[in-house]
Amino acid sequence: MKKRKNFLNVALYGLAGISFLAMVTLTCWQVFTRYILKNPSTWSEELVSYLFAWASLMGAAIVTSERGHMNIPILVERLSVRGQKVVNVFCGIIAFLFSAVILVYGGIQISILAMGQMTSSLGVPVGIFYLVLPICGALNMIYTGADIMNVIKGTEGERK
Repeated sequence: MKKRKNFLNVALYGLAGISFLAMVTLTCWQVFTRYILKNPSTWSEELVSYLFAWASLMGAAIVTSERGHMNIPILVERLSVRGQKVVNVFCGIIAFLFSAVILVYGGIQISILAMGQMTSSLGVPVGIFYLVLPICGALNMIYTGADIMNVIKGTEGERK
């Protein structure tokens, strides 16, 4: 399982990095066309905004994989070991359900609904850009499910 998680993490880091590099390049292109060529590029602005959403959600999946999500350890640390386990499993189940219902199910529904709508500058179905929701939701479910199993088995890794 650790090998698969590492592969997914490397892929996510790579995609997030490529997305960031593309955003920087497109923003520079946008500035160049606006101020030097005096003919602003509308498609690059639209693409940058969609890439930003993709990079943000991929970043959220990376944070989930590293168990770096927000928590209040001072409260949980006051509980017994068994109590800490219960709270960690409960929080994991909530995160899993959120990812399943909101990101995966809701993301699929909104993607299907938006496939008939085209972006203004790119001419691409908007639903394609919404596909990041179920993709990252599924990744969050994988990471959270593995995390829950590790807490139950008592083999949870360190929080980063």
